[in-house]
Amino acid sequence: MADGSTTEGKPPRPPTGRRRWTSFVADERIDSRAVRGLHEQANPRHRLRVEHDLDTLLIHLSDEDGQGWTTFAVDRASRQWAVAQDGRQIDAAEGAYRALYEP
Repeated sequence: MADGSTTEGKPPRPPTGRRRWTSFVADERIDSRAVRGLHEQANPRHRLRVEHDLDTLLIHLSDEDGQGWTTFAVDRASRQWAVAQDGRQIDAAEGAYRALYEP
């Protein structure tokens, strides 16, 4: 709709035209520690991190301004998933994990 409202809770589709997709890039290495995060090249506050154990994959995505987090929890065996948002990465992660595994 032209006024920016949505149907079925979906955001309006971005305008079409020539646009370029970009990627997240690795954070710079600090001392000899391994690089554990990615950030948007043009916006270092927009970050991404992936971690896992034998059962679960967690994908953490910061808000564009780096102030909040969205975490996707994926069960590795079934590929079922859940998502949660919160102001702190750990709180979003715990919420997504609970939503995935707890009744």
